Amino acid sequence: MIAIEAGDSGRRIDRWLRERYPQLNQGRIEKLLRKGDIRVDGGKVKSSFRLAEWMTVALPPLPDRPPPARAGEATISAADAGVIRAMVLYEDEHVIVLNKPPGIPVQGGTGQKRHIDGLLPALAEGGEVPKLVHRIDKDTSGLLVLARTGAAARSLTAAFRSKAARKTYWAAVIGVPKPREGTIKAALMKAPGTHGEKMAVVERDALPDLPQAKRAVSDYATVDTAATRAAWLTLRPVTGRTHQLRVHCAAIGHPIVGDGKYGPTADEAERRLQGAVSRKMHLHARHIRLPHPAEGRPPLDLRAPLPEHMAHSWALFGWDAEFEDDDDLLPDIGA
Repeated sequence: MIAIEAGDSGRRIDRWLRERYPQLNQGRIEKLLRKGDIRVDGGKVKSSFRLAEWMTVALPPLPDRPPPARAGEATISAADAGVIRAMVLYEDEHVIVLNKPPGIPVQGGTGQKRHIDGLLPALAEGGEVPKLVHRIDKDTSGLLVLARTGAAARSLTAAFRSKAARKTYWAAVIGVPKPREGTIKAALMKAPGTHGEKMAVVERDALPDLPQAKRAVSDYATVDTAATRAAWLTLRPVTGRTHQLRVHCAAIGHPIVGDGKYGPTADEAERRLQGAVSRKMHLHARHIRLPHPAEGRPPLDLRAPLPEHMAHSWALFGWDAEFEDDDDLLPDIGA
């Protein structure tokens, strides 16, 4: 029995199953759903059914390995295989950790020809394709954890669902927050619109009338500044809502540099930063600590180097890109 997380709320069950169990093709998923072998909250559903947070999915025993490729099926080119192999920061027989560059989505969508999920077969061993256990935004760079086995996926998913996984992000934001450190508590919900998913802050007095609003909490601390033009923040998402850090930074009046969805217009950002930095988003999943899925192994504790555009900005502002005490600036998790 698997509980649906907030990040998967609203997703079609067939797409959720294909991501989590790459050994299942669409035809097999359709058959399992039709026969009722896969059930949501105890009932039969169709492949188009959309999941909601805290629903539970019951599954039958599944094969460990994906089926062999059929004649005519697309294969990963050597160039694409090289792209994802170049991202590997750490790997063992249970876990792979990537340093994802900005601009490549974790999963496919409309108009997305290259995405992490589609490249994972290039990292397969013994016929088993690695599994995604969490996601980061397309334009966010940094650490992305994969599981090599089903057992590892279950262990890592549980770590991310609980507070056992500690994720720290770096961001450059417009202006300097006052106070320079603190906790942002602002509930979020999907905003209406047709131009891609967007989240909005829900005012406290509106919460009783909006049951779809979700609690969201982020810790932040200012590591360094560039006068009053920009600040380097270390951020920790205590909860894990869609676009949470981006919306929360904007909500306190200091949007992330290069965030075209929640930040200032490109012209305004260029004026405030005097055209000094890249217009790409400056949000990076820098540091992660979490239990290793294999019993008896030491915890994973990894840092991802900054992408080129952020490294350039850090050098321009005189900030130390090798700084390692960022996590110590934040309060203990528990808000």
